[in-house]
This record gives sequence, structure tokens and C-alpha cells, in this order.
Amino acid sequence: TPTPRRSLSRRLAPTAGLLLLSPICAEYLIGYDQNIGRPLDLLAGLLLLAPLYGTPAVMIREVTRRTGHGWPTILLLSAAFGLVQAGLVDQSLFNPDFVDDPSWDQGRLPTLLPALGISVSHALNFVAGHVIWSFAAPIAVVEACVPRLADRPWLRRGGMSLMAGLYALAVLFTFHEHTRHFMASPGQLGATTAIVLALASAALVIPPRRADRSGRAPSPWSAGGAAFVLLAVHQLVPSTWTGSAIDVLALASLGGLLWWWSARERWDRVHTLAVGGAALLVNTGLSFAVEPLGQVSYAVKYSANTTLLLAVLTLLVWARHRLRELTPASAHDDAGAGQHGGPDRRAQVGAQISASERSNRPEQR
Repeated sequence: TPTPRRSLSRRLAPTAGLLLLSPICAEYLIGYDQNIGRPLDLLAGLLLLAPLYGTPAVMIREVTRRTGHGWPTILLLSAAFGLVQAGLVDQSLFNPDFVDDPSWDQGRLPTLLPALGISVSHALNFVAGHVIWSFAAPIAVVEACVPRLADRPWLRRGGMSLMAGLYALAVLFTFHEHTRHFMASPGQLGATTAIVLALASAALVIPPRRADRSGRAPSPWSAGGAAFVLLAVHQLVPSTWTGSAIDVLALASLGGLLWWWSARERWDRVHTLAVGGAALLVNTGLSFAVEPLGQVSYAVKYSANTTLLLAVLTLLVWARHRLRELTPASAHDDAGAGQHGGPDRRAQVGAQISASERSNRPEQR
């Protein structure tokens, strides 16, 4: 039986990992940051980015696991937080001058809806980007690193309060910085708030899925490969109406495949890791072709890109190793419960055995 101190450290380690991995996936892997060649500046940036991205990732996961829900809840809450970030906090969804670079207008204007003040291409990129890279993929990878704790809460009330407080401070700072010269209209803010509340409400009332054992899931390599291709399409389509249509089709196809496959027999945490890992590899791979903002030498840029790629590969190999440490039977049982939001299967079996023993035990007087 682990001591209280050891149990605390086991829960805090993945929490800290998610706090850091979330902003790294959201901002650094794609390689556009002008500080890409300055490691100390990147580390300093995490002082703001970890509370801004990492704390929502932790809270999304905690709420999902505490309420016994699964990945649909994680994705809906991720969409809600992503819309909060892009529509209410930094307001990049509405600000026509958010980035002082010609590429901003090149990506925004072709699909601009003047009446709403938003670009369809930007909306897809921002919200889907937050759902996938800021929250869902980091959660999938970190949970794979601690498979025995993946279905359990990691924080208590004090920890959740700390996460909420840090997030509030980061939001206030970011909001202040980005609304000095621009503020979205009341209609834009009101509509965004309504959609956020609808997404959050849906996330909490959606019932846990039941597995459909009528078919067999594809191999993890196949699931990860499909995710890699479709996410690469999402990242590479042009910022045009045709590109946006292809983007919607790619994202819908990925969502449909995962919804279908994840209910099949033998879908487990290895599959989830493969899909989350594919997301990380897409951005680290594309980072070699991305031109950073500002003046960055190619030698420094490619060195940083290579370092991040090797770090991601190391993390994914480690996560796969951690999953392999479980026996095949227990890994499958743990995964089945985690994918569909139910309690740990072994705990269910243990409870059933205990109940059976109690019912068969003579009553003591």
C-alpha cells in the first residue's frame, strides 16, 4: 500500500506533466514562435502559458474523471475552453489586427464573414487547434504515462482551487494585454458566451458510451496513421472556402472514425496514445516547414525543430513502455473503462466479488 506522501507524488507528477505539455503542444511544437531558438525565453514563456493552457487541460481532465464521463466530455469541454480563449480572452477570433504580419490577413480575408466579423478558416484553426493540441492530445499522452491512474482524479479540492486561481490570473493578464486597442462587440461576446455555455452543458449531460462489441478495432498503427493523415490535411489546407470545406470534411471524418472505432472490441489506451501521438508528430513534422515570426537563423530553427521532434518521440516511446508494463488483460480492462467513462473494471469485479461473499456469509448475531 503506497504511503500518503508517495500517493501524493504519484498524482502530482502527471499533473505537472500536463501543465507543461499542454502549452508546449499549443504554442511551441509548430515552431512559429520567434523565440524558437532561445530556450531560456521559451522556458520563461511557460510561466504564463502553463496557467493559460495547462490549468484548463488539468481541470478538463479532472471534471471528466470525477463525473465518470469519457472522451466526448473531454472534447466538448476542450471546445468550450478553446472558444473562451479565442473569442473572449485574447479575442483573436474577431481582432483584424491581432498579428502585425501580412500572413494574418492572407489567412483571414479569403473566408471572412463581414456581418459576423470572423473568418471561417481562422475559426476552424483556432478552435480545432485548442481542442486537439492544447487539451485532448496532451491529456491522452500524459494519461498513457500513468495508466493505473488514468481513470482517477489527480487533485483534491485545494488543487482544483489552485488551478482555477492560476487560470483566472492568466486570463486577466492576457485579456488586459490583448484588449488595449481592440474589444469585440457586445454581440460577438454574447454569442461566444452562449456557445461556450452550451458546449459546457452538453459535456456534463452527455451519457457515457457503451461499447459495441460487434466488430474489432483497427490496430493502433492504423488508427494513428489515419489520425496523422487527417490532421495533416487540417493543417495544410489553404485558407479559402474550398480549403475550409476540405478541413471540415477531414475533421468530421476523424471524429466519425474515432467514434466508431473506440466502441469496438480491443480498443484500448494504446490506440488513444497512437491518436494523441499522431497529433504531436504532425505539428513537430510541419515545424520544419514553418517560417517563424521575426528573424531566426535556419541553423537555430532546424536545431530547435529537431530537438522538439526527438523530445516528442522519446515521450511517446516512454508512454508506450508504461502501457506495456501492464499485463495485456489488465491493460485492456483499464482501457475499456477509460474510453467509455465507466469505473475501473477491476474495481467493479472486486466489488461484485465482495458483494457475493457478503450475501453468502451467514448472518452474525
